[in-house]
Amino acid sequence: MPSQFTQIASVIADRLTEILQTSVRVSNAQGTVVAEGVLASAPSLVGAGSSLHRHYLRFPLHIQDQAGEVLIEQSGSGETISPRIAEAFIDLVLNQITQPPLPSDEQTQKNQVIQHLLHGQIQDEALILRQAKLLGLDLTPPRAVILIDATDFVNSDQDPPERSGFEQRRRSQRIVESVVRFFHLPDDTICTDLGDGEIAVLKASDTKNMGAWATGGVAMPDTVSTWVNSSWTNLEALKRAGDALLLRLRQDTGAAVSVGIGRYHPGILGLSRSYQDARVALRLGRQFNGQNQVYCLDRLGIAAFACVADERTKVELARHLLSPLDGEPDLLETLKVFFDQDCALSSTAKRLLIHRNTLSYRLDKITSLTGLDPRQFDEAIQIRLALLLQELKPLKAGQL
Repeated sequence: MPSQFTQIASVIADRLTEILQTSVRVSNAQGTVVAEGVLASAPSLVGAGSSLHRHYLRFPLHIQDQAGEVLIEQSGSGETISPRIAEAFIDLVLNQITQPPLPSDEQTQKNQVIQHLLHGQIQDEALILRQAKLLGLDLTPPRAVILIDATDFVNSDQDPPERSGFEQRRRSQRIVESVVRFFHLPDDTICTDLGDGEIAVLKASDTKNMGAWATGGVAMPDTVSTWVNSSWTNLEALKRAGDALLLRLRQDTGAAVSVGIGRYHPGILGLSRSYQDARVALRLGRQFNGQNQVYCLDRLGIAAFACVADERTKVELARHLLSPLDGEPDLLETLKVFFDQDCALSSTAKRLLIHRNTLSYRLDKITSLTGLDPRQFDEAIQIRLALLLQELKPLKAGQL
């Protein structure tokens, strides 16, 4: 099967021959003629390599990551062909062949509804459901936001100004197509191009659609109707899906890509909070740890407590980090005394009236349960801040 370069080269050669009424050849980077559009009276030169003896106008050709050359015979009809006009026709034909179709009116409306929803510009759930139903969008399953940052891939500064918009749309579409292929079921995944290289995926996060990632590749029983009962319940599954998606996107694009994971929040309006989670995690993660990673609030470490502005989110994060210690009063008391004693093992053991080996056992168990080691500086700060925030009174919805 001919390569994409050869297929596009054949169309270019045929159309330019018809427009300019002269022989047109397209060669690859090695100088081999791979396509030609020849007038009836002209001999075929496909496969003749570089043995071209007539006078040709030569123009560079770039199709994705492949380079070549367009050769337009100057003496086909006896009329001199303007190089500028010939180059304009090449760009025109190339755009017609490779330019992705502009979004339909319906797709544009879908994007607008989702963007307004994510940015909190629509507060009426009934209105959103009506609009979504008319557009064929299913927003009824619980969904969380996966935010993809492919800025380096989409906004390439190598594009000539006259083609930048077209190239950006084409590359954004490649990201969307890659996401749809990855999740296999387009119906459970809604993708929206937010512009500037950001793609939002509203991923269905109920048992049916997240089961494989929730159980390490083994589907959960269909008899379980739902497993999403808090903002953090499905986060591990979403992170595993995000890790796998990142690998696919990097393979498909060959560029730097980062992913932010938002928590599930109940209700359709909860998608706006999920988007904010993903956006904050992505922004802080890139700033402190660079690109090509998957970020979510509980992977940010100290940065989440220091840089997240929303206090309710920080309190929820604190409770999530310490939730493995629920029902472990001895371990919680050990932590409080450990920090009161400036993390000194001997004085902590003495204060708790336990042997130092017992204290080490308890600290090891805390590390095993929470994934955070109170003997490590950064992780100790996270635990200490989480303990302080956990003591705050619960905040009501909308309260700062």
